Amino acid sequence: MTYEMTVAGVKRALPLCPLNDHMMIAAFVIFGDVELTCACARDLLKIAPDFDYMVAPEAKAIPLVHEMARQSGRNEYFLVRKKKKAYMDGVFEAVDHSITTEGEQKLYMDGADAKKMKGKRILVLDDVISTGGSLAAVENLVEQAGGIVVGKMAILAEGGAADRKDILFLDKLPLFDGQGRPM
Repeated sequence: MTYEMTVAGVKRALPLCPLNDHMMIAAFVIFGDVELTCACARDLLKIAPDFDYMVAPEAKAIPLVHEMARQSGRNEYFLVRKKKKAYMDGVFEAVDHSITTEGEQKLYMDGADAKKMKGKRILVLDDVISTGGSLAAVENLVEQAGGIVVGKMAILAEGGAADRKDILFLDKLPLFDGQGRPM
């Protein structure tokens, strides 16, 4: 089963993936889809507030933040990691509860990135916002670093996230029942 939608002028058929017996999500993945990534980055930049830096959680938002940095002429963006890396020093951490990841997940920000964010206008990005858990964890890390969150953006807002007034997004993505019908 698939769900067809057009985002940023690009039409795609998204496979439906069961989360449990009663709910499915449409898998929106921009990895390897240059046309979709470039179009979404372009359209998000049109509605983005003024910012100094962008930050995104790994992994699915990496192509988006990279392309938005390229198109906007920025030479730098930051990633929040799912695991501490040897090169990271002075690490900040926050907890994430995501619809696509079982249980609790921690996210980590490098202290060097945090120093650059202090007092700066930060735009938080993700590919899809559903429960908002990843977004809240990234926002928490930015605030711990002393950054000022000026906007929270995603390509798609899934389910109830589409009703939020604190995020900017390009389109709504429904949740689906166990039979693949939009809820």
